[in-house]
Amino acid sequence: MKKNDRFLRACRREPTDVTPVWFMRQAGRYMPEYRALREKHTLLELCKNAELACEVTLQPLRLGVDAAILFADILLPLEPMGAAFEFAKGEGPVIHEPIASMAQIEKLRVIEPREGLGYVLESIRTIQRELAGKVPLIGFAGAPFTLASYLIEGGGTKQFAKTKKMMYGAPDAWHALMGKLAEVVRRYLRAQVEAGADAVQLFDSWVGQLSPDDYREYVQPHVRHILQDVMTAGVPVIHFGTGTHTLLPAMRDAGGHVLGLDWRTPLAEGWSIVGHDRAVQGNLDPTVLFAPREVAEAHAARVLAEAAGRPGHIFNLGHGILPETPVETVQAVIDFVHEKSARS
Repeated sequence: MKKNDRFLRACRREPTDVTPVWFMRQAGRYMPEYRALREKHTLLELCKNAELACEVTLQPLRLGVDAAILFADILLPLEPMGAAFEFAKGEGPVIHEPIASMAQIEKLRVIEPREGLGYVLESIRTIQRELAGKVPLIGFAGAPFTLASYLIEGGGTKQFAKTKKMMYGAPDAWHALMGKLAEVVRRYLRAQVEAGADAVQLFDSWVGQLSPDDYREYVQPHVRHILQDVMTAGVPVIHFGTGTHTLLPAMRDAGGHVLGLDWRTPLAEGWSIVGHDRAVQGNLDPTVLFAPREVAEAHAARVLAEAAGRPGHIFNLGHGILPETPVETVQAVIDFVHEKSARS
């Protein structure tokens, strides 16, 4: 039994003493401890060294969060699959040879996680030894659409033109790529659970670019392949995306014990769409953390009011903590949520 199991209880829609809190990207650039490490190591060095990944994962626990999330990157599976990339300074990830043909897709390997991603699994084991049951550990992976968009575009994008060009114009290639990515992600999340992750989250960060019909045709079958299997692994599974208001019914049907809601959808409305037989996570706007403390607390109070004390709410942001976010505001919101939601 975890010493603090609020997060896991909320995932199962069980009553908790207070609403659990964790933040996406809670270990990262807004923390001085992290920035100090990054002065000495690259992002990939932090990800590939179990001791360093453990150190970064544990840094936010001093703020009182109710779960730790593995320090890694969603693109890590691409390298052993045969798609080399690097993090260019100031530009984010750059794929060396963007995917543009079926021939390239056929060369991608469907890997076993223990082969190409064993360092991530070692990080999970190392972190769990250090956590010693204090809080649960969340593992994660990027979802096929988000990974495919990076592979096809060659990096980040705002238009997704190349991605949709393949999706609409070469559906056989698209589904071949998505199928390989989905199987790698399924195996990867399974392996994380076997290594000791107490819960896992599937990040479909960019899937909000799609219409509901396109999601159902081009994405949902592949996401369902992942989630319907991982949901049998014995740990809570969180299904997250941004800009997904119109996609929530289809995402719910794809799977997940918990559905992530971003800040564009009022939490009560999103929960109603998802259904109260699922837990929900969210959904403070990350930029609110730049506001004065009393403003951030007022927004947090609104989220809690929308949840109305119903079991199954995990307080989080609608996406990750942004760089330069004041640590003291993050701390204040965590404390506020715990105090405001305390059940008598």
